[in-house]
Amino acid sequence: MTSAGARLRVDPIACDGRGLCAEVLPELITLDDWGFPIVGDGEVPPGLVAAAGEAIRLCPLLALRLDRPRDRRAWTR
Repeated sequence: MTSAGARLRVDPIACDGRGLCAEVLPELITLDDWGFPIVGDGEVPPGLVAAAGEAIRLCPLLALRLDRPRDRRAWTR
């Protein structure tokens, strides 16, 4: 899995706040008071790509994804 410029995203409509993602990837995901994930807007560090993939795979409602820009300039708009 390539990750150059990848950003972790949560679909707030699909998520039901189980919090499994934060257990798998606490470096990038925290939970709000109701158990819903809060993900920063930064890129996923190369050392955490495997853990991000595992969090995505384990999400029971498929509410997580990695967005990869086709053009790195896309993040600056």
